[in-house]
Parts: sequence; C-alpha cells; structure tokens
Amino acid sequence: MPTIFIENEFRFFFYSNENNDPAHVHVVKGGANGKIWLSPKMEVTYLHGFSSSEAKEIESIISVNIDLLIKK
Repeated sequence: MPTIFIENEFRFFFYSNENNDPAHVHVVKGGANGKIWLSPKMEVTYLHGFSSSEAKEIESIISVNIDLLIKK
C-alpha cells in the first residue's frame, strides 16, 4: 500500500491491487480509517473513527491535492 503523502498525521495511500475500482484514496490516522472516491467526483465512501472536524480537514486536504491523488 504505497503512501502518497502524509499531512497533519493523516496518511493518504492506495492499494496497488484495486484495478477495477474508480480512482480513490484511503486515509488513516491512529485507529481511524476511510476511503474517498476521487472520480467521477469526490465522494466520501466511509470515514470510521474520525471526528467531524477531522472529516472536514480530510476533505479539504483531498480537494487541494485531488490532481496529485488521481495521478498517483
């Protein structure tokens, strides 16, 4: 599971064997984890264990970095 980047202790990564899924990214911090679709539009699949402020921060980080995330 290659890490794309880490920001504010959130680790954004992907699994290299999910070839049939649309572009998406996984995020973890501590024991919390999530999955966010990047295309055709950004959409949270799930965010387990994150506070609402962390969820907003994750969405903001992804919005700023969406081109990089899709490219990776």
